[in-house]
Amino acid sequence: MKIELKTADLLSDLQSAARVASTRSAVQALAGVQVVAEEAVELRATDVEVGLRLPLRAEVSRPGTVVLPARLMLDVARSLPADEVSLEARATEQDVEVVSGSATFHIRTLRAEDFPPLPDANDEDAVTVPAAEFVATIAQVARSASRDETRPVLTGILVSASGSELRMVATDSYRLSIKETKLEQPLAGELEANVPARALQELARLVAQLEAQELRVSARQNQIVFAIDGAVLSSRLIEGQFPNYRQLLPDSVEHELRLAGGEFAEVVRRISLLAQKNAPLRLGFREGEVTVSAQTPDVGEASEAVPVDFHGESFEIGFNPEFLRDGLESVESGDLVLKLISPLRPGLIESADQGGFVYLVMPIRLNV
Repeated sequence: MKIELKTADLLSDLQSAARVASTRSAVQALAGVQVVAEEAVELRATDVEVGLRLPLRAEVSRPGTVVLPARLMLDVARSLPADEVSLEARATEQDVEVVSGSATFHIRTLRAEDFPPLPDANDEDAVTVPAAEFVATIAQVARSASRDETRPVLTGILVSASGSELRMVATDSYRLSIKETKLEQPLAGELEANVPARALQELARLVAQLEAQELRVSARQNQIVFAIDGAVLSSRLIEGQFPNYRQLLPDSVEHELRLAGGEFAEVVRRISLLAQKNAPLRLGFREGEVTVSAQTPDVGEASEAVPVDFHGESFEIGFNPEFLRDGLESVESGDLVLKLISPLRPGLIESADQGGFVYLVMPIRLNV
């Protein structure tokens, strides 16, 4: 194999591939990036759970396939001195010679036989969705997905699309995000799948990198495949029943309060600085205002009052400060609506102007 290409193109694709390559597998090849040079050139990476195939703009002098250590190749690409670079496999030495300007590297290859095949895009059963709306929906719910691998079903985002509606749901059992996006054009098909949040976040980066206008989604028995402007991102689907999130949403609330989203989020961010060592953030409601406060023993305390159209008996409710901030920041812009029932029941955050987004967060029992 021998290819010549621009250093910037190599670096851009290696940055995406290195994020997907495994960092903890016992199979060395999974820590690598596969370079497949035929009529065209493709970079491939996988950790078995997520796979990525990226077209690489390059001139092929001699076809072939090699697997190179992903992190090392990325570091080398970042340091290359010239705008052009060549990669040439040397079978006898079992390495690849990388030449750019006056710099030459010889990088040992990994076992190509251990690198698993990655799926092609299957256009027959694919659903085409607008990329911007799909990615924006991911951004609003992804923070609620669990990072606890002992509960794998909660590490995913439930994606469903049919007709003119796209819906994504994520929960870690402490908070729940639901985003329903109305599409301008109805979809020519439908899908429902619990997709690992990590795969969808990688998809969002890829869409931004390629400036894609649309993507094609194909959900299979245990796998989902996204095709984006020649690139293919695949992921295993998460097995198991996603929680019945609808039963968590209350039928009615006691208080429905409209707040300036950006201003209230800033107050919460400020006061959260003093909510350390698992201390809760407190929201104290009384006639005409809410006081945001936090206190950490041996550190300090802070409070700030915000005008709000509250009427009724005063009460105080506590939240995990990070979870509350995530909910406030997930509201895209404008005013938000805070819905409360009681100090021991979940709170709801919704967008006042745009609709379609609901964030439920469990309270923390306060010690008076």
